[in-house]
Amino acid sequence: TTPDETYHGIIYTEKFGKGAYITKATSQLMRDLGSIQSPQNAFLNNLGLETLGLRMQRQCENAKELAEFLRDMGVGLTVNYPGLPESPYYELASRQLDGGYGAIITVRTGSREKAFEIINTLKLPYILSNIGDTKTLVLHPASTIAVHLSKEDQLQSGVYEDLIRISVGIEDIEDLKTDFEAAIRAAQ
Repeated sequence: TTPDETYHGIIYTEKFGKGAYITKATSQLMRDLGSIQSPQNAFLNNLGLETLGLRMQRQCENAKELAEFLRDMGVGLTVNYPGLPESPYYELASRQLDGGYGAIITVRTGSREKAFEIINTLKLPYILSNIGDTKTLVLHPASTIAVHLSKEDQLQSGVYEDLIRISVGIEDIEDLKTDFEAAIRAAQ
């Protein structure tokens, strides 16, 4: 809509004159689409940006170490992480990601039941669909974020019934490895 059109009975050009466009943008478009932050939210986001580099560095280091640990456990897990040399994306990631391979790991467990048992046994991670949090987060994508896809589309997207997605946080890596090992061994 334009500032000349009526929105909830308001014709912005008549009511606000030269300020019609900015008033319409802030009172309708930005409010309705959620793209305008309150001053406090803007301050907190800006504050978080100050440590983003440090947090991402720690998340990437933790993810690489956790991926290597899970791969080397020898319990039949299939670990997908671009920082592992056996990953089909390793060469590309090494060229483009400058040594930090991201904080997302996916693990195939062998069955849907085993995936849920592992997820439900973990103590440190939260079960959430977010990514990039300071806390480690786990998720069963097939029953959450990809549930709206057909089974065929899920498979094409690499979403399997036995898949766990891990968004690695900044916790102590030894604590994470201990927690994942205990949960995986309990599911055996």
